[in-house]
Amino acid sequence: MKQRNQSFKSNSERKLNHILIKTKFFSNHDLFKLFLPIIIEQFLEYLVGLADSIMAASIGEAAVSGVSLIDFVMALLISLFAALSTGGAVVAGQYLGSLKESEARNTANQLVWFAGIASIMIMGCIYLLKPFILHGVFGQITAEVYDNADRYLMITALSIPFLALYNAGSAIFRTMGNAKLPMLIMLAMNIAHAAGNAILIYGFHFGVEGVAIPTLLARIAAAVIILTLAMDKRQSLYLTRTIKYQYNLKLIKQILNIGIPYGLENGLFYFGRILVLSLVATFGTAAIAANAVGGTIVMFEALPGMAIGFGLTVVIARCIGAGDYEQARYYTKKIMGGVYIAQIISCFIVIMLLPTIMDLYGLSADATAMAYKIVWAHAIIEILIWPLAYTLPVTLRAAGDARFPMVVGTLSMIFSRIALSYVFAIYLGMGMFGTWIAMFVDWLIKAVIFSVRYLRGTWTRYRVI
Repeated sequence: MKQRNQSFKSNSERKLNHILIKTKFFSNHDLFKLFLPIIIEQFLEYLVGLADSIMAASIGEAAVSGVSLIDFVMALLISLFAALSTGGAVVAGQYLGSLKESEARNTANQLVWFAGIASIMIMGCIYLLKPFILHGVFGQITAEVYDNADRYLMITALSIPFLALYNAGSAIFRTMGNAKLPMLIMLAMNIAHAAGNAILIYGFHFGVEGVAIPTLLARIAAAVIILTLAMDKRQSLYLTRTIKYQYNLKLIKQILNIGIPYGLENGLFYFGRILVLSLVATFGTAAIAANAVGGTIVMFEALPGMAIGFGLTVVIARCIGAGDYEQARYYTKKIMGGVYIAQIISCFIVIMLLPTIMDLYGLSADATAMAYKIVWAHAIIEILIWPLAYTLPVTLRAAGDARFPMVVGTLSMIFSRIALSYVFAIYLGMGMFGTWIAMFVDWLIKAVIFSVRYLRGTWTRYRVI
């Protein structure tokens, strides 16, 4: 990352920035076209996750527990691929903001190749480390939960490279301002996915394989479709049709300057959740099921904020690429307000639908009561704190200030979410719900620190290209 030095700006750059300041990069209509498809895409993705867990619950609590344990691992990997794709989107977006379309296009190609190669290596590691994941990470689980988790992992791990490629393709289209296409692909794949689940589970009476096989096939199809469409040369960031990988060290470094810190932050976040999950597992199958179901449902509460974060990356990267930090501040403030409004609406809808959703799961009385408690608490705290802890640092990363959120997120994860989970759950006798209280404290700490960093303007001294 390079420090911004305004004293060395060329006259042409100053003239360009003067013109851009007068004209906003994104109108309200542009933002609507960018954010709405991403929100719908994320909604569809989580809706399938909800459908998966409901269908798995029809097989039994051991099945939904086993599936949920592996889904935590898959969520970790998805977060890593999303971080890498974010790095590519930031670099490509800044190049587009600087009117360097050729470099932006090369960045898109490097992102896809690197994501594909890295994901194949990760898939191999998952299979090699399977005994450690099931025994060491998850700790004390029953033989039945272990068996379901093992069978589910063996199939879904094959989808890892396709997850990475789809994420890279999605990021490329969003950077071009076309968020509608990934949404339509996700819609088609999720319909096929849900139909496959229903046929295999209810029609052919499969176990967890009935959840895993459609997941694998849908991810393969999504990756193939989005990469094929990304090769259209009529687009500004089209992919080159070649089987030869021409490594560009400069662009890879620029991508990784954002992707590695964000990936480490995300990876440690989910790894911390997995460690906490091993603690939850000690409280019994009902606690595991409630934690899994509650965790799935609350994702819908946070969904608008997470989705808008992807779009905010595109917006801020374009502003920073043009050297226009005033517009970056303007859009951060405007979009943060939108996140608060959107999440108030999403939390209200989830709470209203909660009784119906829980009836679909058909969990035991203990598991149902715990899930209700999780969803209500998450909604209340999220409305107050979440955007400051998770949306605001998007601006920092998109500007190139990616290491600071990584350090803060890592330390807060270790000393708040993990350490306090044991304090609240065991020493204060709060049980599984204590791990959620620890998470809320983690949010609060990050919200305060990121707010201070943003208001001080330290992030304005960074850019990637």
